[in-house]
Amino acid sequence: MSYMGKLLRLDLSKGAVSFEPLDMNIARDYIGGRGLGISYLMREVDPSCDPLGPQNKLMMMTGPLTGTTAPTGARYMVTTKSPLTGAVTCSNSGGRFPAMLKRAGIDGIIVEGASAEPVYLSIEDGRAEIRSARHLWGKDTHKTDTILRKETNKDARVACIGPAGENKVLFAAVMNDRDRAAGRSGVGAVMGSKGLKAIAAYGDAEPPIYDKEVFSAAVKEYLDSFKNSYKDSPPPLRTYGTAITVVGTQNVGVFPSYNFRQGTFPAWEEIGGERLTEKYLVRPRACFSCPIACGRVTKIPEGPFAGEGEGPEYETVYALGSNCGVSDLAALTKANYICNEMGLDTISMGATIACAMEMFEKGILTEKDIGRPLPFGDSDGLVEMCRKTGLMEGFGAQLARGSLRLATSCGHPELAMVSKGQEFAGYDPRGEKGMGLAYATSPIGASHMRGDPAYIEILGVPMLIDPLTWEDKPQIVKDWQDIFAVIDSAGLCVFFSVRNYVTPTRDIRPAGIQKLLNAATGLDYSLEELVRAGERTFNAERVFLMKAGFTGADDSLPLRIVSEPMPEGPAKGEVCELDKMLPVYYRLRGWNEQGRPTQTKLEELGIRMQ
Repeated sequence: MSYMGKLLRLDLSKGAVSFEPLDMNIARDYIGGRGLGISYLMREVDPSCDPLGPQNKLMMMTGPLTGTTAPTGARYMVTTKSPLTGAVTCSNSGGRFPAMLKRAGIDGIIVEGASAEPVYLSIEDGRAEIRSARHLWGKDTHKTDTILRKETNKDARVACIGPAGENKVLFAAVMNDRDRAAGRSGVGAVMGSKGLKAIAAYGDAEPPIYDKEVFSAAVKEYLDSFKNSYKDSPPPLRTYGTAITVVGTQNVGVFPSYNFRQGTFPAWEEIGGERLTEKYLVRPRACFSCPIACGRVTKIPEGPFAGEGEGPEYETVYALGSNCGVSDLAALTKANYICNEMGLDTISMGATIACAMEMFEKGILTEKDIGRPLPFGDSDGLVEMCRKTGLMEGFGAQLARGSLRLATSCGHPELAMVSKGQEFAGYDPRGEKGMGLAYATSPIGASHMRGDPAYIEILGVPMLIDPLTWEDKPQIVKDWQDIFAVIDSAGLCVFFSVRNYVTPTRDIRPAGIQKLLNAATGLDYSLEELVRAGERTFNAERVFLMKAGFTGADDSLPLRIVSEPMPEGPAKGEVCELDKMLPVYYRLRGWNEQGRPTQTKLEELGIRMQ
C-alpha cells in the first residue's frame, strides 16, 4: 500500500538502531511526510525543550508517494524544533535521496539523543549501521557525499551537513544529493548538535502499490496532460529554472531589494533566469520521477568567482542578489555554491547579510565591527560573508545568529525582515497581501512553502487574483495552507502539484492527489477527508507552536511592511493590512481571538492539546 510499513529509530545517546512498525492509524490521519513528522514530534518532544539539546528529536519522513512513479514523488520532510525560531519547523527537500531512503525499506527516521563522537548512519536494503564520522567532520557537503558513496555503495544517496551544521549556525541546512537542501529554520544545526554528520541510503525495494493498474493509468494521465501542455516548447522551468520568477515579481513590484526597502530592482534582468541560462547553464537537472527538471547545473568558467555547482534558484537570486543590491550574477552564483558546500539556507543567509548592509549604511555597524566595509552591492563582501558564516569566522559568527538576533543586538530589531524570527522569502507583502498573511501565520515563521499565494497572486495558477486586495485573502491563504500540507505529506513537489493535481477553481481541492493516493495506498480517502488531513497537520503544528510559548501576538510582520508604504513601482503606496486579515483568518480557522485553536476545532480534528 505504498508505505514500507516501518520506521528506523536512531538513538545516538545509546549508539543504537532499531526498527518499529509504522502506526497506520497515524498514517491515515496524517498521510505521511510532513503530517507524520508533526504527529510523532507532538507525541515525543517537549515543545519547551532546548532545540540544540539531546531532548529535541529530528523526524525525517517520506510520504506514501515518495519513491513511486507518481510525477514528482521525490520529497521528504525534516521536522524538529527550530533553533532559529524556537518554533516547530518542517523543511522540505527533493532530489534522489528521499526516494532512495524509501526504497531502502523505511518510511522515515526518528533521530534522538546525541552522540559524543561524530557518526553517520548507513542504511542498505533494510539494514542499518552507525559508523564513525571523525574523518568526515569539517568537510564540506560535496566532499562528504563523494567519500560516503565510496565507503558505502556507489549508488547510495547521501544527506549530510557541512561546516555550518557542525558549527550550529542557526540557519544551517541538511543537504542531500550534494546541492538539494532541506534548508530552512536550522534543521542542519539540530543534526550537528546530535553529532550526526550524514545518512547514506541505498535500496531497490519498490514501494508496494495497492492497485497497480489504476495507479499506472493515473500516472499516465497526468504525465500526458503535462506533456500536452508543452507540445510546442519545453516548460519554462526547464528552460530558465525557478529564477524565471524574477520577471513576475519585478513586474508586480514585489521583488524585494535593498533589505525590502523597495519592490523593484534596476538590474533585475542581469540576475534573472534568462541571463542565468544564457551565461552559466550547463544543463537542467531533475529530481526523482520529475518531468519538469527545474534544477540548474551551472558553471562560471573564469574570473574571481569561477566555480561550478547547482543553482541559483529564485529565492537565492532574491536573497543573495536584489535584497543585497548585488547585480553581479557570477558573485551571487558563487555565493550560492559556497552556501551549498557549507550547508547554509540561502534565504536566511542573504536576508541577514542585507540586514547587516542596511545597518552599515546607516552607521549602526562600522567597518571595525564587520572587519571590512559592507555596503549594498558589495559582491566581494557577499561571497566572503557566506564563507565566514559557515566557518563561524569573524563577523560571520554574528551573521550566523540570523537577522533578528543581529539587529536586536544592535538595538534595531525593526530592520530584520522576519516573522517569528525567520527571514522572509522573495515576495514583498506590501504588494502581495496574501503572502503577508501567509508569512505571519506560517507555523515555522516566514515561509512561502507553507502555503504559497504567489501562485494565485502573481503566476495565475490555477487562477489570477488581484495581489493588492486583502478582503479575499484570509480564505485563500487558509485553503492553500491546508492543500500544501497535503502535498508535503504525500511526498510530492508543489511545482507540479499546483498545476496538475489541484482543481483550477476558487474551490481548491487536490483531486489528482486523491486519485494517486487511493490507488497507491488503498485508503479510500474522500476529497473532504484528504483536505481535512491537511488541516489536521496545520493545526497540530499550531498546537506545538502554542505549547512552545508562542501566541497570536507572534503572527506579526515588521513595521516596514505594515506601516511604511512601498516607495516606488507598481505597488507604490501600499502596505500590508495584516490587522484586517488576521481576525477573519482566525475565525475561518476555528481559532479564538488570540489565535489559539478552540477545543471544538481540536476535537473535530482529533487533536489533543494538553
